[in-house]
Amino acid sequence: MEIERNCLLSVARQAGIADRYTSNLGKEAVVSQKTIEYLLNALGYETQSQESLLHSAERIHKQPILEPVLFGQAEQVIEVPLHLGSSARESDFQWILETEQGARYEGYLQSQIVRDERDEGGPLVFSLSTVLPIGYHTLSVLRKGRQSPYQTKLIVAPSACYKQPALQQGEKLWGPSVQLYTLRSQRNWGIGDFGDLKQLVIKMAELGANFVGLNPIHALFPAYPESASPYSPSSRRWMNILYIDVSTIPELSGCQAAQQQISSPDFCQRLSSVRASEWVQYTDVVALKMEILPLLYETFKRQHLDSLTDRGQAFHDFVARGGESLLSQAAFDAIHAELCEQDAGIWGWQVFPERYQNFHHAAVQDYLRDNPDRVNLYLYLQWIADEQIQDVQRTAKAQGMVIGLYRDLAVGVAESGAEVWADQGDLLLDVSIGAPPDELGPLGQNWGLPPLNPLTLRNQGYEPFIQLLRANMKHCGALRIDHILGLLRLWWIPRGEKATQGAYLYYRVHELLAILALESHRHQCSVIGEDLGTVPKEIVALLADAGIYSYKIFFFQTAEDGGYFSPAHYTAQSMSALCTHDMPTLRGFWHCLDLKMGHNIGLYPDEAQFKFRMDVRLHQKQAILDSIAWHGLLPEHIGRDAMTVPMSEALCEAMHLHMAAGTSALMSIQLEDWLQMDKPVNIPGTVEEYPNWRRKLCEPLETLFSRPSIQHLAAQISKMRSH
Repeated sequence: MEIERNCLLSVARQAGIADRYTSNLGKEAVVSQKTIEYLLNALGYETQSQESLLHSAERIHKQPILEPVLFGQAEQVIEVPLHLGSSARESDFQWILETEQGARYEGYLQSQIVRDERDEGGPLVFSLSTVLPIGYHTLSVLRKGRQSPYQTKLIVAPSACYKQPALQQGEKLWGPSVQLYTLRSQRNWGIGDFGDLKQLVIKMAELGANFVGLNPIHALFPAYPESASPYSPSSRRWMNILYIDVSTIPELSGCQAAQQQISSPDFCQRLSSVRASEWVQYTDVVALKMEILPLLYETFKRQHLDSLTDRGQAFHDFVARGGESLLSQAAFDAIHAELCEQDAGIWGWQVFPERYQNFHHAAVQDYLRDNPDRVNLYLYLQWIADEQIQDVQRTAKAQGMVIGLYRDLAVGVAESGAEVWADQGDLLLDVSIGAPPDELGPLGQNWGLPPLNPLTLRNQGYEPFIQLLRANMKHCGALRIDHILGLLRLWWIPRGEKATQGAYLYYRVHELLAILALESHRHQCSVIGEDLGTVPKEIVALLADAGIYSYKIFFFQTAEDGGYFSPAHYTAQSMSALCTHDMPTLRGFWHCLDLKMGHNIGLYPDEAQFKFRMDVRLHQKQAILDSIAWHGLLPEHIGRDAMTVPMSEALCEAMHLHMAAGTSALMSIQLEDWLQMDKPVNIPGTVEEYPNWRRKLCEPLETLFSRPSIQHLAAQISKMRSH
């Protein structure tokens, strides 16, 4: 039986599914009934008939007497709604509150009722007798004659995210945002590592920077290393072990076998080759590191685990804190590596033998018992990675950096990775997230990442989201959240469909922002929100009020006539940047290398589209020259006609100083632009056409900062920001 559209839309609204959206042409587009039915089905509604749909909606939205999670704001008395029948007697209820800090409060409902809305179908509301500290508290409501209490997680949060005192006082900070793998040095193993990062932090602090931003350093696939996108991780809770600096692991000095292997002629020759390569050779890098790291684990086991030294106990403590999430990550990597030894094409758990296709299968638990050293190796490597990034942040703070590291939280996880493999219903595998059609992507985008289920998320008191923030706010002073608009809504696409066949699913943004503010204060970690793309009006004020720094990319800050807004008009609560990892470098943009490359690899349908884009680019370049010149920052010797002006060190400096003079509290720069590089790190929309996430910097750290031009530019930026 077909479901009437009005009935379908009514249930869809309950579920948070929007039935329409604004297209890239600025027109309202209607979501198909087929898409809405599919997404409702994925959320657990029954769509076989109108009757089954209504029954399932009634079941899913049945009002509990006490919500699974409640929210309150710090320094305010908290009101608690109880959804009781009108015949329930207030005198039958009392409450007990146990705070996270260990305090206990209790009282009787009857004496603390604020209002009674039961006759109108609403709740009976009572207030707690005390102002609570921020944190995660447990509220129990006891009812006479009922054996077990009603219980909820009570989350008390600050009104806004944390900001460092220097930011609160109006200081303007700057620093580089880097893709860690791109760093070159004469000591790394063909990929930028935490040792390189430590050196970069020291050098940038000397130049006046107050932070170093990172691409996501989430766990990838060490057994399948060519799956290298940091935005399609295996897990967002654990780290990419390829970033480990092997040379500084304490066990190396006591491991003769590892030292002999590293100094052998063949190993040295392979090291030289991966260091010299313009691109990160992931397969070769993994082969080198995984020849040595197991030897260091064996040394650690012999020296520290067998006799349980302080270092051995520190490892045990780390594993205990990581719990099942860490164990499942290590188990996944161990099983994946063993399977890939037999077949290098094993790309994810979907092609594991059936007995190993879920962490909770009995065969996997048997594997854990029978292969403790294989699993412990990956536990050890996660611990080493955690130690090393902690050391980098400690160094940054010792160098006087206000923020130190800022990390990047990807919007989701790859379906083939460890997090999905161990999932117990938090993720929806029949759906992928992406973006609807817009000017940059007229066909929309499908990122191939399964979304969190908003129903199970809330029923669990948001525990998966809390743990995710905690994992990524460790050892840093700021967290950039990729596609932060996803806290309000995500574009959900049915499996197998094009991105145009999706719909927006809305989340409880106020609740997510409250948790974000709480964890931000707990970790003294400010928050930067990547709010690019189609930005709904309702979230702009929400993010601003929540103390989240907006993301202002110069090339996107344009008026209707195509001119560029002055950085002096950006909101102060923002991070400004000229370019990002998804854009061409300054030199690439100015010389239209991105458009020429797109033309060569077939990203444009015809010559007319290519010519149109070239004409638009010329207009953009002219508007940039005009804007910088109007602000008095374009040197006299640089021409004013974009047709004839090439990118140069002087123009690059002028553009950086134009941004530095702006009002944004934070300013991010790209080392690629300081080095006048032309190749991008990533071309959105490509997979095989371009080697994304592999291009290194053209100069090693040892010589990069001795360049007079870079020293001069850094000094000028620092001077401009201090004014």
